[in-house]
Amino acid sequence: MNKRDYYEVLGVGRDADENTIKKAYRKLAMKYHPDRNAGDVKSEEMFKEAKEAYEVLTDANKRAIYDQLGHAGINGNAAGGAGAQGFSDAFSDIFGDIFGTRSGRSNMHRGSDLRYNLEISLEQAAQGTETKIRIPTLEKCDTCHGNGAKPGTSPKTCPTCNGHGQVRMQQGFFSIQQTCPKCQGNGKIITQPCSVCHGVGRVKQHKTLNVKIPVGVDDGDRIRISGEGEAGLNGGPPGDLYVVVHLSAHSVFRREGDHLHCEIPISFSVAALGGEIEVPTLEGHAKIKVPAETQTGKIFRLRGKGIKGVRSHDKGDLLCHVVVETPVKLTARQKELLEELEAISLKDGSRHSPRAKSWMDKAREFFSE
Repeated sequence: MNKRDYYEVLGVGRDADENTIKKAYRKLAMKYHPDRNAGDVKSEEMFKEAKEAYEVLTDANKRAIYDQLGHAGINGNAAGGAGAQGFSDAFSDIFGDIFGTRSGRSNMHRGSDLRYNLEISLEQAAQGTETKIRIPTLEKCDTCHGNGAKPGTSPKTCPTCNGHGQVRMQQGFFSIQQTCPKCQGNGKIITQPCSVCHGVGRVKQHKTLNVKIPVGVDDGDRIRISGEGEAGLNGGPPGDLYVVVHLSAHSVFRREGDHLHCEIPISFSVAALGGEIEVPTLEGHAKIKVPAETQTGKIFRLRGKGIKGVRSHDKGDLLCHVVVETPVKLTARQKELLEELEAISLKDGSRHSPRAKSWMDKAREFFSE
């Protein structure tokens, strides 16, 4: 008897993905299952045919051979017996994909990652540094070597699940796998727990680590230290430690990427007449020539006086924002001189205060409208 095309049996196209194939098979399996069609030979044959098609088309290798050579490329073992147990296996496979309860899973678990917030200064970030940190963590118990059992004993295979970590629950013609209630999915039980870790296999400890901070690290950057997180369970690998860098506020500079910003107060006379001022940098001091008639907000850029970022080839710049400082606690003579200057300036305000004149013109225009 010639076999029908597997895609035709399931009613799917040749480009159908695995989920589509599973849905189609589940629908046919529920319709033709022997438990629902007792004594119906035709339904049993339809069920076997659907299961055979399902097993081939959900196996990537078998499907590739079938697509190329048809039934001739698939040996007879591909169409194993399709009794009620076969239906249960197929459905447990489907539900295992949905709920993540696949049989034969490993009981080893990777340890959790840890996070440590480290605050450093701007100078440390610019030059790079090395520091020690002390962190709380869960380490493998030295007494039981991480297996949780009393020395001289060992964990035993769970008698309920036979070490699989899962048990199969039969509900009608459905067979669903669930986490074993006896061993909580570990596959092993500890009859004599370790007195130090109480059967957990890990103990709380503090450890001190040397952390190298690379040159140019910025606020929020993470430094990953492999294998320094919490110890794994049942022989699983440890997690990682992530050191998150935070820059403390600086009294002079503000960082923006690879550039630095700072405010430079200058006197009224220097702003008006010009002069030379000294400004701080991370590497010492530098001098800036201030031209005459400099206004508040003027920015002077010092090339290469910023920070070389972790991923940068060159240093950023230092941007100095000028702030003209109003003199305070004036003497009588100083007040007299300023009043004289103001009187002279008022005679030709547009010449000595062009910004003020322009602002006043705009204000009058606004109110006249």
